[in-house]
Amino acid sequence: MKSLSALVVFIVLSGSTAAQEATREAQVGLLTCSVEGGAGFIIGSRKKLSCLFERSDGLPNETYSGVISKFGIDIGQTTASKIAWGVFAPSKAVANTGRLAGSYGGISGEVTVGLGLGANVLIGGFDKSIALQPLSLQTQTGINIAAAISSLTLEGVQ
Repeated sequence: MKSLSALVVFIVLSGSTAAQEATREAQVGLLTCSVEGGAGFIIGSRKKLSCLFERSDGLPNETYSGVISKFGIDIGQTTASKIAWGVFAPSKAVANTGRLAGSYGGISGEVTVGLGLGANVLIGGFDKSIALQPLSLQTQTGINIAAAISSLTLEGVQ
């Protein structure tokens, strides 16, 4: 269990550095998502989510829906969870609304026994110029172990 917790910490630290290096830009907002609960099926999982992008440039907040999928070890059951990402991008990448829509890829790690932690570091979106970096660890309840390659697809909601 300690080695899995260390894996989650490693993913957060290494992914955060990779996300910052990929964009070399400033934080342009906060993306907060509610993720449905569900089961991991040994080789992966797929969960729906709804998100709110709070822009730091003063423009109106944006709502997104999507799916986060994990491919790798993902075993167990969790309840609904919350994930908060700092959104890093060149300011021109999010100058217009709806620019977070698109596909993202990265790495994830989770350890849950009762109350647990998880992190997902992802890069993609508009011209693959947007990095989603965990501001804090994902919190969830249930029993789950995951170390996986993750994909996230976001669509704008009107």
